[in-house]
Amino acid sequence: MTHALDGPAWTALCTRQQALAHGEGAALRYDPEYAIFAAVGDHAPGSLAALGTLIGATGPAIVLQKDPLPLVPGTRVAKHRMGVQMVAETLSGTGDLDFVELGDADAGEMLALATLTEPGPFFARTHRLGDFIGIRDSGRLVAMAGERMKPAGFTEVSGVCTHPDWRGRGYAGGLMRVVAARIAERGETPFLHAYADNRGAIALYENLGFRLRCEVHVTVLAPAG
Repeated sequence: MTHALDGPAWTALCTRQQALAHGEGAALRYDPEYAIFAAVGDHAPGSLAALGTLIGATGPAIVLQKDPLPLVPGTRVAKHRMGVQMVAETLSGTGDLDFVELGDADAGEMLALATLTEPGPFFARTHRLGDFIGIRDSGRLVAMAGERMKPAGFTEVSGVCTHPDWRGRGYAGGLMRVVAARIAERGETPFLHAYADNRGAIALYENLGFRLRCEVHVTVLAPAG
């Protein structure tokens, strides 16, 4: 891993999100109430063996990184897809939305919206990974966006979703602009991930000012047994 974003989960769990790390030394994963990502710092045999042991003890995990993942002892590949990683050195446009701050009091609604729309893995405490904002219509949470992995110097924009009945109003893009702008104001670089074949989402992100950094391998590992 030559760049902080080559293995963003590893970098985050070794630095700014160290308090959420499970595992020791060569392999780490997020507390499962927060996220499902696991990571290794390199592909040395000992590191891969440690990852296999960790997954065997704690269950399936997603490894997201730039380089292909070698065979991990004691695991099987449940799914593999190619994704893209995008960064925003500059942001396009300005947000003009009537949004609200979201927190613990909104956790149930956030989880329900994410479960319905499937923006990516979202769990009981995912909203605590960073700041989240949303849009309410007559009191109902209909859209949201927030932060997830936090490698040193970077913060990932994630959890972006809109209820199907409220799509087409620019909520996702507007909320992402706000989240990304706040990240940049802190002196960090916003980044995000998308599946490589999700052309609609990639086009939206490009319109917001995100540019392709690299392709990434998204590998779901499960215990072999």
